[in-house]
Amino acid sequence: MFASHGFQNIIERVELGRFLFKKSDQKLEHLSVAERLRLAFEQLGPTFVKLGQLLATRPDLVPKEVVEEFKRFHDQVQPIEFRAVERVLNKAYGNYTKVFQEINETPLASASIAQVHEATLIGGHKVVIKVQRPGITQIIENDLNALYTIAGLLNRYIPEIRVFNPETIVDEFFSTLQLETNFIIEANNIRRFRQNFAHRPNIKIPHVFSEFSSAEVLVMEKIEGIPLSHLEGQEPAGFQPENVVKTGLRAFFQMVFEDRFFHGDLHAGNLFLLPDGRIGLIDFGVVGRLTERTRDSIADMLMGLAYEDYELFANTLVDIAPYSENIDPDKFAKQLRDLIGPYFGLSFKQVNLGRLLMDSTSVAAANGVQVPSDLMLFLKSMVTVEGMGRLIIDDFDLLQSSLEFAQDIAKTRYDPERITKDFVQIAKDSASLAAQLPRQLKQALRRWNNPSYAHKIRIEGFGDLKRTIETGSNLLFLSLIIGALIVGGSMTFSSPTAAGPFGVPWVSLIQFGLASGFGLVAFYNYIRK
Repeated sequence: MFASHGFQNIIERVELGRFLFKKSDQKLEHLSVAERLRLAFEQLGPTFVKLGQLLATRPDLVPKEVVEEFKRFHDQVQPIEFRAVERVLNKAYGNYTKVFQEINETPLASASIAQVHEATLIGGHKVVIKVQRPGITQIIENDLNALYTIAGLLNRYIPEIRVFNPETIVDEFFSTLQLETNFIIEANNIRRFRQNFAHRPNIKIPHVFSEFSSAEVLVMEKIEGIPLSHLEGQEPAGFQPENVVKTGLRAFFQMVFEDRFFHGDLHAGNLFLLPDGRIGLIDFGVVGRLTERTRDSIADMLMGLAYEDYELFANTLVDIAPYSENIDPDKFAKQLRDLIGPYFGLSFKQVNLGRLLMDSTSVAAANGVQVPSDLMLFLKSMVTVEGMGRLIIDDFDLLQSSLEFAQDIAKTRYDPERITKDFVQIAKDSASLAAQLPRQLKQALRRWNNPSYAHKIRIEGFGDLKRTIETGSNLLFLSLIIGALIVGGSMTFSSPTAAGPFGVPWVSLIQFGLASGFGLVAFYNYIRK
């Protein structure tokens, strides 16, 4: 498939050329690499489409032109027939008519992993059923095995692609799909959100019918309202755009800064305006979980952005990323200033804050800073939240709204209870270290005093050097043998032994033949190297 879209050179570089049967389509030659890659992903099926959607949110992992092209992926796919839905339901319940009084055969939505239908329980409750596509887990498992193989080959044979960490991308993708294809986890997410928002009467989280839910079927209360994406022309009486946006933002920032457990896809289609003025949330398959340290880092980044403190912004990203000795924080901060500085002071209508934050991760990647996946999910969520706000209000200051919560978090660091908690943790860690240190030192001294102790030194590139020396030694050995055979054949050339073809003695012919054979072997080993 990749070869047919013009990537046969990559296939050959990873030594899969012998499996290449299909030539590239000449009609695609005028398309860019990113466009051909998107078309290949689309034809490879739902798993690759999902991977493309993930990569579209990771400008720190893939080039910008690929990100822009992958944004064109749509999760809406051809609905499956209701008979297939019935088979999944009967597998879950034995006979689904004992649970559901009625099911609307026309789906509300159809995606690559699941399909959603309206239904009525036997007791009369209006619900929606999320049904997993038959066989999708096996398809995903097979595709993931192929992806791991491709990632390993790319990492091994194409050095220039290693900077994008292909195996890390597949690992992250695998973890995401594992959660999305298990509706028990999504049901638990919904219950947790209901608990977190129990004290907020203006937010509606649907009830989950756990007794009817399983890994392949999720049954939850139907939200009766208007999706914010369809709000234009359907605004109810008393509709106040500012209050709706502020309520949604408060809910999102409560998830991030207070609960540290947030909705990962909070776009306008997943928010509903209820007749009583409340906001309802749906689709909890993708969620983010933040550590206290990551939450504090987000607050620092937002304050650095608000006050043009790009050193704070850069150092926060560097501190939270995996360690790398090749990072220059000053250079990173300067590039962030060049990217964000021109937009400082502009209103929400004039600047796309979420996009600037995502672009900052591309700058981070260029400086060797690997952004953690949980922080990337937050930044992606900022983009979707901003899109929601822009849909309702043309000019709203997202940064100012987020800054209020960020400052509150910064203040809690100096709260006596927080300081006491931190000191208690430091004391526990110190006590643990003090208890283990004598034992560890004793073991280290015993190991160092052992006569057979040897310290291992790892030298980067030593394996390549070893292979080069081995190849050179083999070629030298063959050269000596070839030389000896040629000399021996020349010495016996004029001997009185029985002559062969062209009057050349058989002994010389045999030696010249062996020399030619060894010469071909040496030449093959040289070009293979």
